[in-house]
Amino acid sequence: MLYFLGKIRYNDRVARNVSYYNELFVFCQCTIFKKHISLSDLFLVIFYMKYAIYTLGCKVNQYETQAMEQLLESRGHIRGEFDSCCDCYIINTCTVTAVSDKKSRNIIRRVRKQNPNAVVGVCGCYAQTAPDAVQALDVDVVVGTSGREEFLRQLEKAAEEKTKYLAVDDALRRREFEILPAGGMAARTRALIKVQDGCCNFCTYCIIPYARGPIRSLPLQTAVEQAKQCQRDGYREIVITGIEISSWGQDFKDGSSLKDLLAALCEAVPDCRIRLGSLEPRTVDQAFCEALSQYKNLCPQFHLSLQSGSDTVLKRMHRKYDTARYLESVRLLRQYFPDCAVTTDVIVAFPGETEQEMEQTLEFMNTCGFALVHVFPYSRREGTPAAKMPGQHPNAVKEKRAAAAAAVAAQLETQYNEAMIGNSYPVLFEQEEHGCFTGHAPNYVKVYVKEENLHNIIKNVKITGLYRDGVLGELEETV
Repeated sequence: MLYFLGKIRYNDRVARNVSYYNELFVFCQCTIFKKHISLSDLFLVIFYMKYAIYTLGCKVNQYETQAMEQLLESRGHIRGEFDSCCDCYIINTCTVTAVSDKKSRNIIRRVRKQNPNAVVGVCGCYAQTAPDAVQALDVDVVVGTSGREEFLRQLEKAAEEKTKYLAVDDALRRREFEILPAGGMAARTRALIKVQDGCCNFCTYCIIPYARGPIRSLPLQTAVEQAKQCQRDGYREIVITGIEISSWGQDFKDGSSLKDLLAALCEAVPDCRIRLGSLEPRTVDQAFCEALSQYKNLCPQFHLSLQSGSDTVLKRMHRKYDTARYLESVRLLRQYFPDCAVTTDVIVAFPGETEQEMEQTLEFMNTCGFALVHVFPYSRREGTPAAKMPGQHPNAVKEKRAAAAAAVAAQLETQYNEAMIGNSYPVLFEQEEHGCFTGHAPNYVKVYVKEENLHNIIKNVKITGLYRDGVLGELEETV
């Protein structure tokens, strides 16, 4: 039997995609004749819209995009390419920096200009914090960072009835976790599970608590069930993500903590790698390391958000640790997870940051010996305390300090990757690039091998040298 695909819509959007629907009709005809299905047995073939999604920002947005893809396809819709002709375009936005806002606006303008008759829907953090500005860009459906299923229903309604819809709630009043399907984006080898949403830290530079609301956690058993399903679906690695996963379980008020969740997940899917998203440094204590070091499927890569290596800047940022506590976390990780990769984020040119404070950050980066550092110049976000602080730096200072931090970061990354040479690592291969097949070692270093047809396969690789943005290696022969 053919599956119902949805109701054809005789309007200008359909007219723009005649070739697409003709292709589907030919496919249906072929299916009928190959399977010897008589036309009298075919009750109805229903066509739904062709959609495409553009995702900006963090892994949480990537997770929510793949969830929307699953929900759309479960309703019969068909995924297309964002640069191709579609009935519906979704932009999942980010607002972590002013640059993110600008990128979001540019993508919306571009898709509307290129596809004036298509339905355009916008969601995500920028839509949450600036819904009126988004709607002013001739967007059909605008929601923020919640209510994904209603968002998709409104997109369907807009496609059929040409309606407009704007519904953005007060994120700070949220108390329920929105459960969406886990999984991976198209052709990915790793799945994403969002276990937590919201943040109550209110760092002085950050707009995200206002966009995502307070802490909400995915129940442990639901997370375990989603992980098992991902393993059954063939994923070899699961990334545990959230806005601030270190706070997982705090809203349950029963003593639950992140290490309990991670232990349960590692035990539930022993044949699947478990990779962690960003951690608040104080999460890492001796109990955390002792509990989790026994699990061989926990990837030895730990992203500890630093932001600054100066205690005075950390205090102005309202970070809840100092450099001494941060360094203790790094020491514990290296004690319990030898040769692990410790990665981080750094913000430079924060308001009032002096040359001395900047030098302290560079020195602390070297002290920690990071495997990878993401460097960001401070971005002024209206509505945050830091936006009103004195000592706002001009762009020239931001660029100079970002370049200095990036130079230190590049040197540290090279040193970490060089230490891998001569050693062997199990690599999960993903795709072809530059005449090689590429994948990631457990420490998340990118590995190139001159081989073919390795997608979603784990192979032991001996590292032979540095290469492009990672390392080069050779497959080891299995006995």
